[in-house]
Amino acid sequence: MRLAILAAAALATPALAQPADPHAGHRTPEATAPPAPSDPHAGHKMPEAKSADPHAGHRMPAPAGQPADPHAGHRMPKTSPAAPADPHAGHMMPASPAAADPHAGHMMPEAKSADPHAGHNMSAPQGVVGNAPAPPIPADHAADRFFPPQVMAAARETLRREHGVMRWTTVMVETAEVRPTGHGTGFGWEASASYGGDIHRVVLKTEGDGAGDDLEAAEVQALYARAIGPYFNLQAGVRQDFQPRPRRTYATLGVEGLAPYWFEVGAQAFLSDKGDISARLEGSYDLRLTQKLILEPRGEINIAASRDRAIGVGSGVTDLELGLRLRYAFTPEFAPYVGVNWERKLGDTADLARLAGDSRSDTRLVVGLRAWF
Repeated sequence: MRLAILAAAALATPALAQPADPHAGHRTPEATAPPAPSDPHAGHKMPEAKSADPHAGHRMPAPAGQPADPHAGHRMPKTSPAAPADPHAGHMMPASPAAADPHAGHMMPEAKSADPHAGHNMSAPQGVVGNAPAPPIPADHAADRFFPPQVMAAARETLRREHGVMRWTTVMVETAEVRPTGHGTGFGWEASASYGGDIHRVVLKTEGDGAGDDLEAAEVQALYARAIGPYFNLQAGVRQDFQPRPRRTYATLGVEGLAPYWFEVGAQAFLSDKGDISARLEGSYDLRLTQKLILEPRGEINIAASRDRAIGVGSGVTDLELGLRLRYAFTPEFAPYVGVNWERKLGDTADLARLAGDSRSDTRLVVGLRAWF
């Protein structure tokens, strides 16, 4: 028994002298080189190599023992090993442009025949377009819901009156002046008043002059005026002279208005109760030196077709009056002035004045006022 135990122990001694092999029983491949470092992808099935790398864009861990690559995970453009890196790699270059076309981007209209009626709807028969009856006048007014009927009626009447039916009164004093001289103080005036609308008006005119207590000439005209255009009025009526004596009454027909270049003009024809025909032409112009300082030249000429010795009027051009006045308009309605006025009797009328012992010409300084309201 002891001999059997000793024999078994002797046989087991070589195995106990060597360490245990963990791979005992495993088949290992033959190795001709030292083992490589541990592969992190060991055990993973790698795909077959293709032109496009399936791991492009993935950040791969650095192998053990090597520093981390700062460009790891960046997709680098492919370069030929023999050629230098192309700085324009990856940029899409435009194709070479063709010759510049001056009409590029412009939409050219289609060619059409020269038809003056092109684009017009000619479906309606000739003569029918525009003959449809007018729509009915609206009978409802929104304001009627908020204001009493009598208030709205007054408002509509005011609207009708101010749009074509309005009437107003105007009083115009063209000249109201004194004429101082060495022989006394003279005076003169020219004024008008009118009432009516834009088309029809009633007009009163008066003018005259004198010296001291003597009234040398004075007249009044009552006229009907009707607009014959935007700038002119036709006037017809009667004229009564109070001086000189004997008094004369005249039928009057004339026109007055605003001529081109802002000349105020007027022309009148008179037929006296004695059958004598005469005429008067007058005009003026406002030369604005400033907005308030205005220089106004004025002129008047009288013509008679026949002699009337009783009132000292001869045939032909009887007299001429010229004036130059400088006024300052404090307001458009109030403008005092200073100036000079010159009068001259002409022709047969001058001869009659000389026979009567009267002066044929007169020049005077004037101070006056132009106003309207």
